[in-house]
Amino acid sequence: MSFLHTLLAFVVALGSLIVIHELGHYWVARLFGVKVLRFSIGMGKVVWSRRCGPDQTEWAVSALPLGGYVKMLDGREQDLGGLAPAELKREFTRQSVWVRIAIVAAGPLANFLVAILLFTGLYMVGIAEPSSKVGASAAGSPAAVAGLHGGDRVVAVNGQAVAVWSELRWQLIQAAVDKNEARLEVERPGAGRYSLLLPAAALTALDLEGDVLGKLGINLGRPPPLVEEVVAGGAGARAGLRKGDLIVAVDGQPVVDGPAFISIVRGAAGRTLNLALRRAGQELQLALTPDAQLDKGPTPVTVGKINVYVAQMPDMITVPSSAPAALHKAVAKVWDTSAMTLKMIGKMIVGEVSWKNVTGPITIADYAGQTARIGVASYLSFIAFISISLGVMNLLPIPVLDGGHLLYYSLEVLTGRPVPERVGEIAQRIGVGLLVTLMVLAVFNDFARLL
Repeated sequence: MSFLHTLLAFVVALGSLIVIHELGHYWVARLFGVKVLRFSIGMGKVVWSRRCGPDQTEWAVSALPLGGYVKMLDGREQDLGGLAPAELKREFTRQSVWVRIAIVAAGPLANFLVAILLFTGLYMVGIAEPSSKVGASAAGSPAAVAGLHGGDRVVAVNGQAVAVWSELRWQLIQAAVDKNEARLEVERPGAGRYSLLLPAAALTALDLEGDVLGKLGINLGRPPPLVEEVVAGGAGARAGLRKGDLIVAVDGQPVVDGPAFISIVRGAAGRTLNLALRRAGQELQLALTPDAQLDKGPTPVTVGKINVYVAQMPDMITVPSSAPAALHKAVAKVWDTSAMTLKMIGKMIVGEVSWKNVTGPITIADYAGQTARIGVASYLSFIAFISISLGVMNLLPIPVLDGGHLLYYSLEVLTGRPVPERVGEIAQRIGVGLLVTLMVLAVFNDFARLL
C-alpha cells in the first residue's frame, strides 16, 4: 500500500508538471498560428490517441513515461509538398526567430509560473512550520564553538530575517554555496539578543546532502520532557509517573528535551533509572525500570519501554500573508531557488560539490510519497520545487533540451543566419549522450542511497 501511495504521488506530481510544461509550448505555438500536429505525454510509440480541435491535433499517450513533446508542422521533419500556401505559413521554421524563441521558452516559463502560483497560495493560507528555535548543540560542533545554546531562537542570518526552520536552513545553505561566513542574530530567553559567527571554513567544508544543519550542530528545538500521557500498567505507571510531570534529570544528568529522554529510556532496558522531576512546583525523585522489548526493525534490537508519552513537537508558526505580499515572496522564492540550483550545478561541474547531489526518479518518488503523507501543504511545496527544477534543467544550454534550442536561436539573432544543419545534428548527438550519462548517474545515486 505504501508503494502504491508513493507511486501515485510521484505520477501525479511529475505527470502534471510535464503536461503543464508541454501546454506552455502548445498554447504559445497556437497563439502565433503555428500548426500543432501532436501533443504527447510520454515518448516513443503512441499507445493511445485522439484527434480534436480545428487542426485535428493528435492528443496522445506514448509508451515511455519520460517527459513529453509537442510536434509542430516542421519542414525538417515532414514533407511539405502539396501543402497550400496558407498551411505553409503555419510551418515552425518559417516563423521569425523571436516567435520560435517564445514558443521554446514557454515550456520552462510555464513551470516557473506554476511554482509561483503554488507558493503564492501557500503563503496566503500560511504554512505551519517549526520555528527557528534551536536545541542543544553537540560539544565541539561549529554551532557550539560559535556559542549557540539550546533554547536560542535565530532571528536573522547575514541580515536576512528568519522565523521558521526552513528559512534558517535555506540561508545557511546559501552561505555555504557562496563560501561566506554566517552571522547569526539570536534571541536568548532572559538575556536579550546576541550576534554569533559561523566561520566560512565550517560552512564550505559541508557536504550539502542530508541534514545540513545537523552537521553544523544546529538541532531543531524540542520542548522539555513533559509527561503528556501515562498508559496504565506500563513501567512508567508502576514507577509513579503522572501526567504533567516534568523530567528534569536522569541519574543526575540534566535532560534537555523529550527526544533525549526517549533515547535514554530506549537504551536502559531492564536497568533502573533515577529520575529527578518537578510535579506541581515540587521536586521529586522516582526509580524507573524500563521494560525490555524487542524492536523489530531492519536490525532487531532490545530496547527499553515505559508506556509514557512525552512532549516532542517543536514550536510551530503559521504566518499567513496578504495576496501582494504572498506573490512577492513567491517570486523571490522561485528566483532564489533557481539561482541556487544553477550555483549547485556550476559547483558540481568544477568539482566543488559532490555529484552525489544529482538525484533521479527513485529519490523524487520517495520524496513525493513522504510529502504526500505529511500533508497537502508539504506535497504542494514539493511539486513547486520540482517544477522549478524542471524549468531550470530545461533551460540549460544542452542540445535536445529547450535551452539548447534557445542557444541556437540566440546565435541566429547574433549572426543573422541559422545554425548549419550538420552542426545541429552533431550537437544533438552530444546532447543525447550527456542526458543519458546524467540519467545513469542519477539512477546510480538513487540506488546508492537506498543501499
